[in-house]
Amino acid sequence: MIVADCLYILFLMNTNYKLKNTNSLLLSKLYQLPEVLVYVNDIHGRWNFDKIRAVYSRRYLLQNCAIEIFLASRRSVMFKFADANVVKKVINALPSVGIGKFYGAPRARVTSTLIPSRLIRKCNMTQKWMNEEISNFEYIMFLNTIAGRTYNDLNQYPIFPWILTNYTSEHLDLNDPSNYRDLSKPIGALDPQRRDKFKTRYESWQDDGIPAFHYGTHYSTAGFTLAFCLRLEPFSTLFINMQGNKFDAPDRCFSSIAQAWKNCQQDTADVKELIPELFYQPEMLLNNNKFDLGVTSEEEVVNDVKLPPWAKSCYDFIEIHRMALESKYVSQHLHEWIDLIFGYKQRGPEAISAMNVFYYLTYEGNCDLQAIQDPVMRTGIEQQIRNFGQTPSQLFTEPHPARQSKSQTKDIIDRDVTMNLVVTNNVPLAFVKSCTNPSSMSASVITISSNQVYAVNKWMMSTSGGGIEIDQALTTSSGIAQRRLGEPMDQSITPSTLCFCSICDNRFILVCGYWDKSFKCFSTETGKLTQSIFGHWDIVTCLSSSVDTQSDGDDLIIASGSKDATILIWSWNGRRERIVGENNVIGDAGAPRAIVTGHENGIVCVACNGELGLVVSGSIGGPCLIHTLSGELMHIMSVPSYCQRPFQVCVSDHGFIVVNFTDNKGYLVVFTSNGRLLYQRELQERILAMTLSSDGKFIIAGGFGKCVEIWQIRDLILLHTMTNCDSSIRAIDLSHNERFVVAGLASGGLIAQSINLSKWDKGSFYS
Repeated sequence: MIVADCLYILFLMNTNYKLKNTNSLLLSKLYQLPEVLVYVNDIHGRWNFDKIRAVYSRRYLLQNCAIEIFLASRRSVMFKFADANVVKKVINALPSVGIGKFYGAPRARVTSTLIPSRLIRKCNMTQKWMNEEISNFEYIMFLNTIAGRTYNDLNQYPIFPWILTNYTSEHLDLNDPSNYRDLSKPIGALDPQRRDKFKTRYESWQDDGIPAFHYGTHYSTAGFTLAFCLRLEPFSTLFINMQGNKFDAPDRCFSSIAQAWKNCQQDTADVKELIPELFYQPEMLLNNNKFDLGVTSEEEVVNDVKLPPWAKSCYDFIEIHRMALESKYVSQHLHEWIDLIFGYKQRGPEAISAMNVFYYLTYEGNCDLQAIQDPVMRTGIEQQIRNFGQTPSQLFTEPHPARQSKSQTKDIIDRDVTMNLVVTNNVPLAFVKSCTNPSSMSASVITISSNQVYAVNKWMMSTSGGGIEIDQALTTSSGIAQRRLGEPMDQSITPSTLCFCSICDNRFILVCGYWDKSFKCFSTETGKLTQSIFGHWDIVTCLSSSVDTQSDGDDLIIASGSKDATILIWSWNGRRERIVGENNVIGDAGAPRAIVTGHENGIVCVACNGELGLVVSGSIGGPCLIHTLSGELMHIMSVPSYCQRPFQVCVSDHGFIVVNFTDNKGYLVVFTSNGRLLYQRELQERILAMTLSSDGKFIIAGGFGKCVEIWQIRDLILLHTMTNCDSSIRAIDLSHNERFVVAGLASGGLIAQSINLSKWDKGSFYS
């Protein structure tokens, strides 16, 4: 079965903080669904306090009686209590972590108890969004989170806006404003004729017991969410049970993007907005589970969701849809939509003027369930709240500021800047890592040659010129000896970029390939060995590192692959500057936090990603596997049969996985984070090193072709080559601002070449 990547569970607890049962309140109370628990892993009633990363106060049925706890495992759990007083007691008993480290709010218990309108003022995300430091997607998710929207409650699912209006053309121009929805108006007010009907309803309302409203339905309900995700478990089972043990009538199923948009413009009972999955989850549009969804009245079989003509596939649609969300037009007008959903037009006179008034039971503060003594009446009110939807907590009472547009001329390279120098003459450079941020203590480029001699080369490059100063220690034999990284590697290992990691602003180097089955950590300042890490049963062949986004400080995740066919996941403690064991105490020997299995042959490449919580690995002859950082197998990648020799893998924060295969002259293959093959390209010359741009759009690679290549990940199009190399490229990296590409050559040379990726970022016209 195809199952959603994450399933969060809302548990019911009593006032003694003791778990009553392991059935989800969301499931058992709303839909009586014990059978859906087959899709839920690790249901239990214990969570270690030291794994808690954030605590939020939450509403349930518009009552302030719940909390949501986010864990280091990237899961969250939501608990419903008797009332707000119990919530405060529980928060005071939990660790003082606040709402986590990501939003800039104080890490204190009182932060977790703040109402959303006060909590938003403690965070720095609005200013970051205005300054274009975070994406539109990230900011909308932040607002949803602060306003109480959660994946743990289908009635309070995160809300995203309809962005586009053009779902029928063969071509889509993202620079054309006419292709976008008017974000200053609610969905119900976009069509003039339907708007007049809603306006007449409000003005002619005469029921003294119920306040006037424009819309009797809502833009976000459990039913809408399940309808969007009906092809994806566990939503499928939830939807079937909600509909009386069957799917909805075929004519009402979510079967076409264009038809769903059309319904939102014409049907007076349909004013729904979107859910976040429509910007990142292509599998929700595919009927991979082969559900029988019926036949429409027009005798069309309901299967996969019909896409707009401008989208080649569901993956293409999601990618373009996400680009539309981040477009210039949306960035300039998103604040208007925020005013409607989270801001000053949500309630009061401004909401009336904006035609943005919903049924009164969708707003918090309009009903105190605790005060209703009649059980029948209380049940009826609860059902109304569930069926009519729930409006997010109001965050802003004044107009939301617009996003500031950065100057397009700032730091743009108007001429080529190139630096060529020799680091180790006729000794190949196997590894290059740039630490070029001016805020670091010493901007440098680390190079490691195939004879395991490293160099700390001073970085002085800029868009106006400059250079790289070779490490002076390499000018003397004693200096070279000091720069040598321990004993030689095992004879079966060929030193390559996969054997090394430079971490902590180039202050430490991790090296593998030793005969004693360890990998070692060296200080770049002194050249001394600081730690030897053991755990594998055979020689370690590859290493990878990533920032541990779920921990505090400068902690890292380290992944090591070995000939023993396993990958070990390690924790690097930034404060202690060493790999630590699970207990993280003084004197604790380094021990893996997880063991990753599933391969039958030795591991040849590995890449971990702390943002996604994934580790991707490859072995000779296959398979290529995707695991969580806790070692759980997620997907077996659908690798082409003629690709049997993976050499390097890279994982983008945006969910793309790029694998370089060395079969024949080589292949580049791009996968989704769910292991589905997207694009593949046979190469003219084998690639030996590659890295990805931070926006996940480009591959920067080099190899036997003696040139730096810029590839567009979408469709794997070769955009540009730089042909000023005198030998093959063995290692490659980008500067911190991605204005320079740094390449290590087989001749021992080092090249720093200016680059402007934005000139290839067309990203506006699709067909």
